[in-house]
This record gives sequence, structure tokens and C-alpha cells, in this order.
Amino acid sequence: MRQWIVTFGGCGKIPGAPGTAGSFATAGIILLAHTAWRSLSPGSPLVFHAFIIALMLGACTAAVSLGSWAIAFYGRKDPGPFVLDEVGGVCLTMLGLPLRADWRELWVVLIAFAAFRVFDILKPPPCRQLEKLPAGWGILMDDLMAGVYANLLCQLVIRLLM
Repeated sequence: MRQWIVTFGGCGKIPGAPGTAGSFATAGIILLAHTAWRSLSPGSPLVFHAFIIALMLGACTAAVSLGSWAIAFYGRKDPGPFVLDEVGGVCLTMLGLPLRADWRELWVVLIAFAAFRVFDILKPPPCRQLEKLPAGWGILMDDLMAGVYANLLCQLVIRLLM
């Protein structure tokens, strides 16, 4: 069960790019949730953003609590199959972005996904330093910082260009 959770339903077991797979699955879930939200309760985005926050908090809580187990199980400090950190980072990236009910919705999600992956891979300061935190905190915090950078960039780009 723990392996299923830390791999986000098996996404982290995708060979070659587990972080990208976990990020992509999260972006897809958020897009589907937005589509469902706008058809069920159009209007205030509060419920939709509450969903993103709940998903982010759930992923972050699980990442911190299962981090030590995952490090021991996979034998690495930041195990590749462990993608709960990507789930939290993508959620943070998407938080507060202007999603509309038209063709731009998909572009917003794709831009956010790409921005998060770039910052997660490049790890600008202090991302790399945050990896040194113990256990699950070290696995998680660099991705949340990448999510902050990606969110700021997306807020700027999406609000100016779309």
C-alpha cells in the first residue's frame, strides 16, 4: 500500500521519467477536476482551488510521513519512484492560476506543467539546498520551492499573454 501511495498510483514506476509521469498525472487530474467543477458549480473558483489545496496537503503530508520508509525501501535519499513531491509541486504551481472555460484551459495546465518540470530539473537556489533537509522534508521541499518559482512565472506569463 505504501508503495502505491508514494508512486502516486504507480506513476513513479514509469521507466526513465517517473517525475515527469507523476507531474503529468497530477496536471491531468487538475484539468479533469476543473472541467468537472465548471460543469457542476460554475462561478466562484473557491471550490476548485480548495480541491487543489486538499490534494497538495494530502501529498505533502504523505511525502513527509512516508519519506523515511521510501528512502529505506528504495535505498536512495531522493528515490525516483517517489513522486508525491511532484504532486505537491504541481498543485502549488497551479494554485491561483486563471483557468477559463475555453481552449485556454488546456494551455494554462500545459504551461504550468512545463514550468514546474523546468524548475524541478534545474533546481535554482534554494531548491538544491532544501534537498539536504532530513527524510521526507528533503524529498518534498525542493519541489515545493520549484512550484513557487513556476507559479510566479505562470502568473506573469498567463496573465500577460492570455
